[in-house]
Amino acid sequence: MLELRQVSKAYTNGRRVLSALSYTLGAGEYVAIMGESGVGKSTLLNLIAGLDTPDSGEILIDGVAMSSLDDDTATRLRREKFGFVFQAFHLLPHLNLHQNIALPLLLNGAPMEWAAPGRATQMLHAVGLQGRGQDFPRQLSGGELQRVAIARALVHQPKLVLADEPTGNLDPDTAHGVLMLLRDEIKANGASAIIVTHSHAAAATADRVLLLTKEGLQPAPARLSA
Repeated sequence: MLELRQVSKAYTNGRRVLSALSYTLGAGEYVAIMGESGVGKSTLLNLIAGLDTPDSGEILIDGVAMSSLDDDTATRLRREKFGFVFQAFHLLPHLNLHQNIALPLLLNGAPMEWAAPGRATQMLHAVGLQGRGQDFPRQLSGGELQRVAIARALVHQPKLVLADEPTGNLDPDTAHGVLMLLRDEIKANGASAIIVTHSHAAAATADRVLLLTKEGLQPAPARLSA
């Protein structure tokens, strides 16, 4: 599904955060990445998502190098195959919750009469926000915003889910429910997923836990993955 080939990236100040990183994520594989702050975990997600470009190396999706795609083709691929949960949420303030969640479906051509009342409503219920579809992002807490972002990431049943601290603003009980939803949706759709997290509880829901260090990605010690 995803292959990283010798991917390197440095910040604008010249500090290198990723150096010749190689990794292959198989179809249906769900991986958690842990590591110290500043080691490049979020940068790695941004590179995979196509929101940033590596200084060197290649990122391939289903065997196709992202660098070989023009902007329109790359945008369409991300829209159809990717689901994103980022720390800043990126909900659109002028759309209500139903509309925000339904947006990936509409961008992929689903008719509004199916997208909003159907799958979007299902996902709103799944994250515990039933009856809130007409509310706007400004009316929500940080934890509620995060749940909407997760619902939007999963609504179109993407083949690759990328989540940056998906439970960072949630209380333990809500976090557990969201993690189970995330795992169930990923497994039901045969999707692949990468979550970046500092939470051991979140990492424990993944098939594998990896540690990102200056030396690259490696299996996490048992004390971290437990």
